Amino acid sequence: MNRITNKDLEAVVGRINRAMGAPAEPYRQVDGRVVANIGNHHISGAYGGVSLHRMGNEGGGVQDVFRSGHGTKRELYEKMHAFLAGIEAEQRKNEGTQQ
Repeated sequence: MNRITNKDLEAVVGRINRAMGAPAEPYRQVDGRVVANIGNHHISGAYGGVSLHRMGNEGGGVQDVFRSGHGTKRELYEKMHAFLAGIEAEQRKNEGTQQ
């Protein structure tokens, strides 16, 4: 089993943001101040673990997408792949109904 790196996690989170049409970066500059990009998904690291967070407001409030706190990189990697598969399945389903 290969080790999961931060680069691996960032690649999956990039795919999630693209699939959801969400901003790629968590923050942006507006009139000289830093503002959070609502909808952006990003990796949070704390307590020796990692978690997937989603920006909920311009002040930087976040939601723990999986409501599971911080865990191992492998656990998060597998959860994010399942999450992405669900997003892509829903998109395929919706494409089929729009014909």
